[in-house]
Amino acid sequence: MSCCAPGAEMALEVARAASALPSDDEVKLASRSLGGDIHQTDLSVPTIHCAACIQAIEAALGTVENIESARVNLSTKRVSIRWHGDSVPPFFAVLSRLGYQAHLSDPENREKDRTLSELIRAVAVAGFAAGNIMLLSVSVWSGAEGATRDLFHWLSALIAIPALAFAGGIYFRSAANALRHGRMNMDVPIVVGVSLAYAMSLYETINHGEHAYFDASVSLLFFLLIGRTLDHVMRKRARTAVNGLSKLAPRGSLVVRDDGTREYVSVAELVPGLRLLIAAGERIPVDGDILSGNSDLDCSIVSGESAPKVVGPGAHIQAGTLNLTGPLTMRATAAAKDSFLAEMVRLMEAAEGGRSRYRRIADRVSALYAPVVHLAAFATFLGWMIVSGDWHRALTISVAVLIITCPCALGLAVPIVQVVAARRLFEAGIMVKDGSAMERLAAIDSAVFDKTGTLTLGHPRLVNASSIDPTMLAIAADMAAHSHHPFSRAIASYAGYSGQPSVESAAEHPGFGIEATTEGNTWRLGRRGWAGWKARTGGEGKVGGYGGTVLSKNGNIVACFAFEDALRQDAKTTIRRLKNTGVSVELLSGDTEKACDEVAKSLEIESFVPALLPSGKVERVESLARAGHTVLMVGDGLNDTPALRAAHVSMAPATAADIGRQAADFVFLRESLLAVPLALDISRKAGRLIRQNIAIAIVYNAFAVPVAILGHVTPLIAAIAMSASSLIVIANAMRLQGVAKAALEAAAARLPAAVEAIHP
Repeated sequence: MSCCAPGAEMALEVARAASALPSDDEVKLASRSLGGDIHQTDLSVPTIHCAACIQAIEAALGTVENIESARVNLSTKRVSIRWHGDSVPPFFAVLSRLGYQAHLSDPENREKDRTLSELIRAVAVAGFAAGNIMLLSVSVWSGAEGATRDLFHWLSALIAIPALAFAGGIYFRSAANALRHGRMNMDVPIVVGVSLAYAMSLYETINHGEHAYFDASVSLLFFLLIGRTLDHVMRKRARTAVNGLSKLAPRGSLVVRDDGTREYVSVAELVPGLRLLIAAGERIPVDGDILSGNSDLDCSIVSGESAPKVVGPGAHIQAGTLNLTGPLTMRATAAAKDSFLAEMVRLMEAAEGGRSRYRRIADRVSALYAPVVHLAAFATFLGWMIVSGDWHRALTISVAVLIITCPCALGLAVPIVQVVAARRLFEAGIMVKDGSAMERLAAIDSAVFDKTGTLTLGHPRLVNASSIDPTMLAIAADMAAHSHHPFSRAIASYAGYSGQPSVESAAEHPGFGIEATTEGNTWRLGRRGWAGWKARTGGEGKVGGYGGTVLSKNGNIVACFAFEDALRQDAKTTIRRLKNTGVSVELLSGDTEKACDEVAKSLEIESFVPALLPSGKVERVESLARAGHTVLMVGDGLNDTPALRAAHVSMAPATAADIGRQAADFVFLRESLLAVPLALDISRKAGRLIRQNIAIAIVYNAFAVPVAILGHVTPLIAAIAMSASSLIVIANAMRLQGVAKAALEAAAARLPAAVEAIHP
């Protein structure tokens, strides 16, 4: 049942009236369809800032009827909700009840960052106030007494008031909002500590006390704000690649209407079926097919290759690619939110929001922080009251405990490493869909590869053209131009087909080949048994590794064609590197045993299973898992999708089918298979840094808390120590930039000069 079923509709209507929330129709229009009746809606929630926020939102939305999953992305302040059915779940009402104001995510406003400006102003105010209070405190520490000391204390109190009100407003608002809605977050004990430190200092000032801690309360805010600002800047900096990717999309395109008129339409309003005019020098706004025109495209965003790609009518082009030389008319096949460029952005953002096992541990500890720290501080106060009877000393020590145990270091331990690792992988042309995938990849001991399109490029090439009569080759090329079959494209490409077919009445017979007539003769290009119906070969026979493809005239075979399929760059090096790291490698394919054997021998793969249906691949992956292996599946086709989902972790090339890319945890954009060991290497190094960061946070608290409880730490020293632990964790995470850069340079040095190939 829904967690907010009673009165949920009324609450939603009230929220809509107060905040101009979108209607159900607007939500559906902004949502993405994931197949069937499953949808995904992305919401912007600017007030998300800590692990407690993540836990509260995901827990509340997870119990709402029709919501399948909810994931909070702390870096982008976004909530991605997957839901099913025709009715939009009341997620706005749920978030409002928790105290979070949400609205539909607007990709056009990604670059706006009001939070950073607010944090910088707060740091400046807190730093100015802390510096001045410190100067006044120097006089007190130097021995000022009586009226002079009281004057300095009163001046410090006056300086602290606007600093706490303005700079501390970020924490006070967050804590008040959490308490008002019946929940806790990590800002509540911070506010309690700061407020108690100020109140205690004010009491001392009024009563002419010797010590006051205005400097501690303001300095605590100053260091906390520095840590939060660094975290925010680090996340934004790690996302610069994603922001740059988003900016590759043009603002709109020129649309040709059915009556011939032309109209400029924003990219958000482009829908499948529209005809678009793309001038030279413009980027492709959405995925589509070319209707007319020829040009060169810069497809480096898709393939990583700098060489332009020649395109013409019928070619499929992807959003973000750059039209270099000639005008094109294209038909849109996807809206902007469903195009290749948008998918790449979503993959990168998902990496930042992914939550691995380590991150869930950090979240649970941070969520327990508020009640545990409050209890520890209260127990410290009671203990010192019993031991000393001095409430002032007891309160001072309990405030130091509140301050020194801030979980900033633990909260930063995992996400900082993950966003740095995700950025480094992105620079290598590897997209990470889920941050937890890096942890799962680091644990693999087995890797299974699909063959065609994964180990190989999936683009057959004609290899025996020199032995074919040129006239027959030209006729075959004319016929092949009528088909999109890979073998047909290989024949047409090798023969240099001019684009003007001379055959008549050409027709393709799916699964068999092409039939055409010219000058009263019947020509067939395709399977041997179908094309050469008069031949007495006793079956289809074999040519090379792919089976017989022949050209026949009136049933008599006049030419035979053999093909090869090129391996991906560094395929052999990739397999060797995986083996050297202790990962066993296996080949799974639906192709024949002979074709699989050729690839396996070329790549030195000892184990392969041919002629597998999709269910067979899943069964093999599951059998490896039952045997105790953690399996990486690398595949590209529709038939690989079930196995990609069944594996412990999965990877697919960017050329994979859409559903295959959606099922995979990693997507690599370049032809080189070195993406696989490179991702493994960076993931394992990231895992080590995560464990180090968690250890640093635990050791810090294990040492600092007892020292604070024993009364050896003042509130000011506690503030400095807490901030120092956060800076140490951030500095440790930044070490990944160096090791990942070294891995990238080493991989680049191993790129071969030529593409490996399988020869029949």
